[in-house]
Formats: sequence, structure tokens, C-alpha cells
Amino acid sequence: MAFTKTSYVCLPCRASYKQPWAGDHARHCPRCAEPLIHAGSAFAAPRRRDTAAWRTLSVLLNAGVNFHKSCCGGPGYRPRTLFEVRERMAYARRTGEPFARALTRPELP
Repeated sequence: MAFTKTSYVCLPCRASYKQPWAGDHARHCPRCAEPLIHAGSAFAAPRRRDTAAWRTLSVLLNAGVNFHKSCCGGPGYRPRTLFEVRERMAYARRTGEPFARALTRPELP
């Protein structure tokens, strides 16, 4: 039986680990022992020193946005800068759209 590898992220350590899918089983960071966040199989971690990218990633993961492959091969649009995140969060507050949905919009109306 083949297991699909998926990414788990530790935001405080700025670390990502590819591991077999654990289901509901909680994983913990080997560095700090904090719980890891399941990011998805199409996740690519930014460089550890890229603090802006990790802040953006933190907003996405805490809003429930993940990086699973879709039918077209990738996870779809995800904001890459804090400006894009702020723009989509303001749109969500203004319209009442859920944050996770607004963050994954390629373009704002």
C-alpha cells in the first residue's frame, strides 16, 4: 500500500516536513515540540530567512487555506505577498465573504 507524502509546517521554527498522511493523528515539531499544521501535498516552503513569506503563510494556514492538489495539478491561487493578503482581507471584511475564500481569489471584483 502506497502512502502519499504531505507537508506539515511549524510556524515558530519556520520549518516544513514531508511525511506520510497521518489522518487525525497529531504531529509535533522535532525542534520545539509544538503541534505541526497540515499544509497539503502541493506545499512548497519559503526560505527560512524570508520573514514576509512566512507571515503570509501564517495568515493563510491560520485562515484554513491549505495547499492540496486540485484536478488541474496545483492548489490554485494563493497570495504571495502581505499586500495581497491585506487587500483580500479588507475585501472579506467589506463583503462578509469568509477569509479563506477571499484569500484564494485570483482577482478581486
